[in-house]
Amino acid sequence: MKSMPSPGQLRMARLILDSGAIIALAAGSERARRFLQRAARERILAVIPAVVIAETTGGGPRDAPVNRVIKAVDEVAPITEAVAREAGRLLAAAPVANATIDALVVATAARREPTIILTGDVDDIRAIAAHYPHVRVEGV
Repeated sequence: MKSMPSPGQLRMARLILDSGAIIALAAGSERARRFLQRAARERILAVIPAVVIAETTGGGPRDAPVNRVIKAVDEVAPITEAVAREAGRLLAAAPVANATIDALVVATAARREPTIILTGDVDDIRAIAAHYPHVRVEGV
């Protein structure tokens, strides 16, 4: 099995965090924390798609660690009509079922700049992002 590159070995212009990455950061994952620290150090935009907030919060005091992660990123990306349509196209083309939120995360990464999606669901995200050579998928 090929080893995963360290965060320092990857070139990126944006770091997109999915629900698994948010949960890992909230739980203190060292690997996830290194990705976020590198993004801050290199002035790389750290982004959470808005739909991920819906998946990781419940509106109570147990949200505190997740809220700290949300406040630590540079941007919460809205789900616009264009992003939603791209996600629909991705869902139609991908061999993955019940992956609407994953498709919205990938559609957020669809711009033409190097992007890393940090995720807890590597297989599904990779399958959905397969046609985007500028998007790398890394596990937490």
